[in-house]
Amino acid sequence: MFIESAKFSLWCDFIERDFLEKDFPIMIANKTVNGATSNPSIFKNAFLNSPAYKEDIKTLQGENPKAIYEALAIKDIKLSADILKELYDNEDDGFISIEVDPLLCDDSDATIAEAKRLYASIDAPNVMIKVPATDAGFIAMEALFSEGINVNATLIFSPKQAKGCLDAFEKGLDTFSKSAKNQKAPKAVISIFVSRFDRKINKTLDEKSLPVNMVGIYNATAIYHDIKTRDIKGVRTLFASTGVKGDDLQAAHYITELLFADCVNTAPIETIEAFLKVSQTTVKEPVSRGEIASFFETLKEADIDMNALYQELMDEGLEAFKEAFKEILKQLEKG
Repeated sequence: MFIESAKFSLWCDFIERDFLEKDFPIMIANKTVNGATSNPSIFKNAFLNSPAYKEDIKTLQGENPKAIYEALAIKDIKLSADILKELYDNEDDGFISIEVDPLLCDDSDATIAEAKRLYASIDAPNVMIKVPATDAGFIAMEALFSEGINVNATLIFSPKQAKGCLDAFEKGLDTFSKSAKNQKAPKAVISIFVSRFDRKINKTLDEKSLPVNMVGIYNATAIYHDIKTRDIKGVRTLFASTGVKGDDLQAAHYITELLFADCVNTAPIETIEAFLKVSQTTVKEPVSRGEIASFFETLKEADIDMNALYQELMDEGLEAFKEAFKEILKQLEKG
């Protein structure tokens, strides 16, 4: 872990074949990161832009596009899992995440079936299956967790979504505990998206003479408090979408401001590099629930509708992953 005494983990929000074979093992050896995450947008950039996949794509021509996509993704995830396995064995995280087809986000049965198929195909204990936090996703999370499959609940924007994840994991773990014999208990992270709030609402806040660059941090902290309060074994907070776009904030802002005990921050390479230059090795005390409630009451009084913002960001996040997935399939079909 990046800070062992506080159980603070730093994961890399990026995978690509050349990176996995060269730089990633070095980052692990240097104890910079102890896990990694992927998503359809990351795979889109890798598969369609990196020359490392050309031979594999050529060999797989004739297969349907999704089969090609899965073959490429599974190969990368297997490689990642193998590189991270020693960390996992030492109970220092060592997880790699792969997301189910985002087009299945409203179909619980299809999500469960695909998640189980991917988990079996990869055949590594340190894989987390990423499931979007939709109503169908909550059903899938419970089912997967009950069978001992690690889950990364993704696209969390609201406390209500986080509660749905927590309820699913609690029920799933209860079922697992009653039926499992010598199987290792599953682990989960609840991935709260952070920076997108500020990029979305800063202009409006500035126009109303309200403080900017605080909504993402305060919302994420509120959900962190909720997760800690529930205290479900093996379930932790993960802060995602922590890269900074633009020059109004320090590049490592969303890591340094959310450097809390017993959580994970997954970040792009350039954000991790910026954080290392800061050399912050002590955790922060989270803003209190009272201060957070007061802040959001101020927003409400200024006619800022957080529920509408939550829904808008969720819709945009899902759509972005769906479009990335569709673009991958379209380009792979062309060869």
